[in-house]
Amino acid sequence: MVLIEAVTSHGPIDAQRRAVLHALFSIANTELVFVTAFLTAKDLARYTARIAWETDAWLAESPSHLIHFDGDHL
Repeated sequence: MVLIEAVTSHGPIDAQRRAVLHALFSIANTELVFVTAFLTAKDLARYTARIAWETDAWLAESPSHLIHFDGDHL
C-alpha cells in the first residue's frame, strides 16, 4: 500500500509521522510504502534533514522518478 503525504498539508514524513502511519495501517497486513510529495527539488531541499529513512520523495517537476531515503539493511 502506498501512503502519500503532501508536504504542504502536514510536512514531510519524518520518523514520528512514519511510526504513526505504520501503526494506523498495520491492520492492512501488507507492505507499506511511504512517500512525501513535493512540487520542486527546491521544496525538497528545505525538508531533507527531516525526512525519515526508508521513505521516498516524489517531485511534481520530475514525476517519473522517486528518491529513496535508504536506511539500515539487516
